[in-house]
Amino acid sequence: MTTNHKETSKNLLQLWGDNTPHKATSFLSQDYKNHQMPDAGHGTSCESLKEWQDLVTEFHQGFSDVKLKILLQVAEGDYVCTRWRVTGTHTGKFMQYEPTGKTGTWTGTHTDRYENNKMVESWVDWDKYSFLEQLGLLN
Repeated sequence: MTTNHKETSKNLLQLWGDNTPHKATSFLSQDYKNHQMPDAGHGTSCESLKEWQDLVTEFHQGFSDVKLKILLQVAEGDYVCTRWRVTGTHTGKFMQYEPTGKTGTWTGTHTDRYENNKMVESWVDWDKYSFLEQLGLLN
């Protein structure tokens, strides 16, 4: 059976939008690794499926009205690269940031690697500066 990795990567990202990280168990390996951009800090890199699920849940505790749109996808071999855009309202604490009540829109790129039809690793680069600026969190 051939798996459509582009569709799987799209499904994973949509879980960020609808806060259903439990659905990822069918296509993420248990030791799934998620590498956020190096300066994101604050525990956003995940060493397991459970850690990733906890991060998505924490994100939704901080943001309401989350909308995620896939802008572009490219696949080659065992890799899929997806460009996306997220919009959300900062209504709860996220990481060290208290809620601002502001709505922000930011973009990013998610590169996923597959083994045996399971996603095993992702690298995520997103526009942290724009994210913080729109929420009024830059000094």
